[in-house]
Order: sequence, then structure tokens, then C-alpha cells
Amino acid sequence: MVNGPEGATLDWDALDWRRHEDNVRRLRQRIFTAVKGGDLATVRNLQKLMLRSWSNTLISVRQATQRNTGRATAGVDGEVALTSEARMELAVRVHREARSWRSRPVKRVHIPKAGSRAKLRPLGIPVIADRCHQGRVRAALEPEWEARFEPRSYGFRPGRSCHDAIGAIYNTCKGPRAKRVWALDADLAAAFDTIDHSQLLEALGSFPARDMIRGWLKAGIIEAGTGFAPTGEGTPQGGVISPLLLNIALHGLEHAAGVRYITAGRQAGDTVAGSPVVIRYADDLVALCHSQRQAEQIQARLAEWLAPRGLVFNEDKTRIVHVGRDGFDFLGFNVRRYNGTLLIKPSTAAIQRIRERLRTEMRALRGSNAAAVLATLTPITRGWAAYYRGVVSSKTFKALDNYLWVLLYKWATRRHANKPKKWIVERYFGKYNKFRNDHWVFGDAASGAYLPKLAWTDIVRHTLVKGEASPDDPTLAEYWATRRRRVPPPLDGYTLRLLAKQDGHCPLCGDELLSVAQPPQSPHEWERWWLQITRKAINADYLTHHGKPGSPDGDHTRLVHAHCRRSLRARQRSSPPPQPEPPSRLA
Repeated sequence: MVNGPEGATLDWDALDWRRHEDNVRRLRQRIFTAVKGGDLATVRNLQKLMLRSWSNTLISVRQATQRNTGRATAGVDGEVALTSEARMELAVRVHREARSWRSRPVKRVHIPKAGSRAKLRPLGIPVIADRCHQGRVRAALEPEWEARFEPRSYGFRPGRSCHDAIGAIYNTCKGPRAKRVWALDADLAAAFDTIDHSQLLEALGSFPARDMIRGWLKAGIIEAGTGFAPTGEGTPQGGVISPLLLNIALHGLEHAAGVRYITAGRQAGDTVAGSPVVIRYADDLVALCHSQRQAEQIQARLAEWLAPRGLVFNEDKTRIVHVGRDGFDFLGFNVRRYNGTLLIKPSTAAIQRIRERLRTEMRALRGSNAAAVLATLTPITRGWAAYYRGVVSSKTFKALDNYLWVLLYKWATRRHANKPKKWIVERYFGKYNKFRNDHWVFGDAASGAYLPKLAWTDIVRHTLVKGEASPDDPTLAEYWATRRRRVPPPLDGYTLRLLAKQDGHCPLCGDELLSVAQPPQSPHEWERWWLQITRKAINADYLTHHGKPGSPDGDHTRLVHAHCRRSLRARQRSSPPPQPEPPSRLA
């Protein structure tokens, strides 16, 4: 079953996903353990086993065709797999062509960069089969490098997020006696598009799927109007494996910057006195230094280290600043010391972006009803609040609530131009949330739904991930389970009570309901998360209610994985109905 589909269940909805996920998780943990033990031969054998694994193929196909937000976007071949039958057919084909597969060119598209509609970001969209193969290869390659990556690398890694990078900055710069008060705020220019292929392939060493990775790097691009173009450098931004390849290319950056860690004693894992602290999230990095001269030396040292890898600093976005006098923006947050106190807040640019987004959405909703306004705005505001709830955001949340109230009031007066203001206020604003003494909440009187205010979001400090901790480390299973329970997700109170009652586990498969494999990384990802919750189009790592209608305490309702619910229904449909027993002769 693990090594091929022969004799396996070929009904997508009837697959035992828990067993397949366990197979992949155990193999990842064995690879991680072998790397830590220095047994390279065992590592390569286990990676070959992972690449042959039927379970790995199924998980990769499900991720590409069912979980990813871009699952309906086709590559140059126009193929997608949006039905259970198409997904199973694709899984069988991907597994059988694993050794003979030849990569296809990627489709080049351009999307606006965050905060700038004039500047475009190039994306490369592989064909659906290539995305599945890249998922298979990543499952074999990622645990090897998770055992090697530097502790303050946070971008595109399992169990790590932007908030961990911000937490690391806070721990380094907090307190009136903080010594690292100078920052090299650096950004790499077009990092995905300029990575040197030879350096990257050399770093992969004898990895079994090295030739497949070379094929993806050299596959070329097809762009509307220009046709085919070969690729001599870079890895397509948009590929499943591209973020991991970028992290591999940048591995060793901390060491090149002169970061040194204490390796023994009670302070093991802390940086050596006098050493800088480098915090990296993908191609964005900040080096916290003791002096301006040290920051300048690190910038020169890193520029020399990046050159052979085909990478350079973006001069327009790279600068050396004093944390107390100037501050700096990082991942949408502003970091600055005020009279010796470090405050991290939403950046001015991030606030301007959300204000513009709300203004644009309200302009598009002219003529729509209140229900449409709530369906559009609720995921946006809740996603933004969830992303920034771990820093000093209370005043920002209140200011955005006031700004949003003005937009909503203007929308209502435009919709009912002939009605008096008192009528408009009574129709759209009131005490919709019975638990809060607020009579200015926007809502829909017909359904009772309302728009939660950002200021209602509690400020919850993010718990920084520990050192080099990885979900692939089998010795840290309890640590990750505790980490999941420590900070409640931003769900409604009813769902949180059900989650606590079930101890965070799905009653159908027994697995964790909320995965930490990849937390949401931006306000837009939190927004998509809320959309999936509210629309019930919930994927495997999210929640759905299951069971008979019951009392408010949830006696008859449980939270289950969406795929577990589908699998249960598929098994119920396929199993024959129970036959009545034949009447007894004595009767």
C-alpha cells in the first residue's frame, strides 16, 4: 500500500487520510532523525522511500488540487482536477510517472505588488502534475534541511510564521538596557528570479530527486505575447518547491554575518556577547547590531557572500537605521524604541493599504444590500485583526473602526438618498452584539448578522517558537501539541467551546483539528481562512460542524475535518443498508 496503488482503494472520498498522513509524518521524522545523527546513507535511502511512497503521492495531490487556494488555476496545459474522480486519476498517473516525468514550462503571469499597483510581481504557474511532483519531492527534501536550517530563519518553514520573526526582534531589542540598537534593514532584489542554479544544485548534493529539481529550474517560461523563453537562473515564484529552494540557497547567511551561538551550558542557544542577531524571513532580513560600524561591516560581508549565489541587495529598500531614532518596517510592522521602550505596531504603509482596500470594496458595493456588505467586509477586517493582534494595535483598531463607520454610513446614505438620517441609523446600526453595550454596530436586521469591530479583538502576545524546533522532530511532539493549545485561534466563542471540549481533536480521525504545519503568513491568508470558515467551504486543516442540531452547549454537535466528513459520507453511501433478519420459524 505504501509503495504503490496496486490493490489500494481508488475512491478518493473513501481514502483513510489519517493513515496516509501518518505514513508521511513517520518518514519525515525518520529523515530528520537520520540527519541529526549524521547518517547520510540512511537519509538518502529514506528519501528514496519517500519518493516511492503512495501515501506521499496522495498527500501531495490533495495539497495541490484540494487545499491550495490556486487549485483552480491551470498551467500551460490547461488541466485542473476539481472533482474526486479527477484527483484520483491524477494521483495514479503522477505515481506511475514518478521516475519518467519530464517537467513542463511554467506559465508566466504578473500580479500587483503589495502597496503598489504600478509595480508587478512575476509569478510562474506550473502545470498541475508538476505541482504534485514538487509536493512529493518537497516532502523528501524538507525534513533534511529542517534539521540543518539556522534557528532565526522563519520564512516558509513548517510551524513558523511572520509573528515568530517579529517576536525574535522584540526579544532582542526590548528593555532599556538592550545593546543591539542599530539595524541593517535589508531586502534582496528579485531573489526568486536570480538564484544561481549551479550553487543551488551543489547545495543539494546527492539528493535522489536532484535531476527533477534541475528540470524544474531549466524548464523555461511561456508568457502571453512573447512565447517560450529559457531560464538560466532563478526558480519560479509560485512553484510549490520554490520557497524551500530559496531557503536552501540562503542557508548559512547567519554564519556569514558573524552570528555566533553559545553551544553549552544553561545559556545554550543564546547569541554570544558582541555578536549581531540576524533575523530572516525568506528574502527579507534584519541584522540587529551594537553599532553603526558593525552594521556597515555586516552589509559588506553579506554582499560578498550573496554575489556567488546570484543575489544582491535591493539598494532602494536596504538601509542602516537606529532603532530608537528612526525605527524600521518589517513584514508590515513598525519597530521602534520610545524612551527606551520598544513598541511594535502596524506600519503606516500597512494601515494605508487596509484603508484603501476598505474604500475600494465599499465603492464596489454601491447598490448591494447589507448582507453583501457583511459577507465582503467581515473576512477582511477579521483577517487583518488576527494578523496584528499580537502587537500594540489597540489604537489602530479603534481608528480603523471609526474610518469604517464613516464608509458604512456614507454607503447607507447613498443607498437611501431620500430617507432621513434617523431612519438610516435605526435601520443599519444598533446593539446587534448583545454581549457589548455598543449601539453603533453595523448589521443586517433581517438576519441579525453584524460586522464585528476590530477593537473587540483581544491583544494576544505571540509565543515565539523555540530555537531550532521543527514539527519533524519526533522528540518535540508534546512541545508542538502544547504550542497549539497555548494561544486560542481567533474563532467565535461557540466554536472555541467545542474545540476545548474535544481537546482540539477530530472525533472521526483523532488528529489535531488545527494544524501548525503552516500558519497563515499575512492578512490576506487570514482573510482566506475566514472565508473558508464563513462559507463552509472548509478544507482539511479547518473546521466544520457535524452532527444533529442540539442544544447551545454542543451536546449533539462536533467539530470535524471537512475531508473526514466527506469520507464518512462516502463510506455510508458505499456500504449496503442493513438487511432485516429473517422471521423465526417459531414465530
